[in-house]
Amino acid sequence: MGTSEHFFNCCGRPSPDALPRPGSATHGHSPTPSVASWDDFSAFQDNTPVPSPMNAALSIRSPQPMPQDSRSQFICIFADLLIPGRGAPVTNAAVGISLETGTISFVGPQGSDLPSDIASAPRTHVRCLMPGLWDCHIHYSGIINVDTPLFFQTHPAYMGAAITRGLHETLMGGVTSVRDLGSLVPEVLPLLDAGIILGPNVYAAGAVIGMTGGGCDAPILSASQVYSSAGVDPHNAWPGVGIEIIADGPEELRRAVRLQIRRGAKCIKVMATGSVLGATDDPEDREFSDAELKAAIEEATLHRRAVAAHAHGKEGMLSAIRAGATSIEHGSYLDEEVADLMIEHGTTLVATRNVIEAGLLNLDKLTPPTARKMVYLAGSHAKAYATAARKGVKIALGTDICSAIPGTPMAHGSNAREVVWAVEVGGLTPLQAIEAGTINSAEILGPQTPKKGLVKVGWDADLIALDVSPLEDIRVFMDRDNIRHVWKGGDLVKAPGFVKMWPSLKAK
Repeated sequence: MGTSEHFFNCCGRPSPDALPRPGSATHGHSPTPSVASWDDFSAFQDNTPVPSPMNAALSIRSPQPMPQDSRSQFICIFADLLIPGRGAPVTNAAVGISLETGTISFVGPQGSDLPSDIASAPRTHVRCLMPGLWDCHIHYSGIINVDTPLFFQTHPAYMGAAITRGLHETLMGGVTSVRDLGSLVPEVLPLLDAGIILGPNVYAAGAVIGMTGGGCDAPILSASQVYSSAGVDPHNAWPGVGIEIIADGPEELRRAVRLQIRRGAKCIKVMATGSVLGATDDPEDREFSDAELKAAIEEATLHRRAVAAHAHGKEGMLSAIRAGATSIEHGSYLDEEVADLMIEHGTTLVATRNVIEAGLLNLDKLTPPTARKMVYLAGSHAKAYATAARKGVKIALGTDICSAIPGTPMAHGSNAREVVWAVEVGGLTPLQAIEAGTINSAEILGPQTPKKGLVKVGWDADLIALDVSPLEDIRVFMDRDNIRHVWKGGDLVKAPGFVKMWPSLKAK
């Protein structure tokens, strides 16, 4: 084939002018609105559900740096434009943050009626404020190339060091929360939780659950090598502790889920179809049987864990949806029948377009089987994404980023680009794409959903600020330098001229 531009034209992203634009209030999205007034801002103050998003575009002024004052228990952000995550954007907003709790303590109009603790707090002025982004399909793989055998052959110490860098890069890219769907990150999280390293909030699945001969297997290695390191056999030294786990039959599927729960998983991932990465499988092929998927999802549900189903092919998607999967990951061959069933069951699509866009630009860096499959499904994936958006399937955003090499198209830190693909490929409006990348992505965790993804009183102060409104130019997210400020739990970790490298540890 020719250049990557040729791939885009013949089998990749459709022309933006040809994309469907959702315009009616259906299931996952809602119509285009005007900017809200401050006459009634109760939606920012209580715990009632906030209506679905609306769209607006406003010009905005230049920001001022955040003053630091360790004596104050609050900080205040003045925003020319506030995008709350779900609901209409508002202008001239004031957001107060409690540094003691790391939560939002006030949202309202700028003016003389600010609460005294907010009015006297250190203040910054930004052009556009919104919730921190989510990446709900990421892999802190700790490897330098997307090649399945490396998952089994790379030393865990190497991978752990690379994961530490990846966590920091993600946060600096404006992503304050992630759902990791297969990596060694659960073993690194105690360092993050203890404040020894810096990164986003991580909700990890542990190991991806796949079958013998499927996308998680490595046929280049002997079966005994794979089973000894990635099987469910209790005689293994560390069963279930890895990036992938091989299970066959309903009872092994149940044990695989339990091993990830034991590991601390906040969600579960199963392979419902073949993969692009696998050496010998086909993305359209089924992996697990109906009975196997049902067993895994039933077991996860007992433990109040949502299930992400990796699924490219139609039959695998239908099986996973009927079995109760919370989300379909990729959805490359989704059609109207699949979309209708997703709407009926309340299933969310995580399209992961970024991995295709990046892959098409870097085919020479992929293994030959992976490159062939990437090119083959690029066009059908674009069509499927647009179909899901047009039909009203609920959409959340994930990138499938996994590379440990900073600065590459598949590297951690470039995650915000998925918001752009949601508009340019999926056909969402900019505000719908932001909702997909914030509160929709948080809700994909089901019973484990945290209070993140909205700018709302009582919710965690995970926020980002930009110099350009993404409602005017969605491509602001293509360059992470456009994300000027990042707060995680009220802690400023990025600002113009400032990047926090490590948490501030206090001697005990």
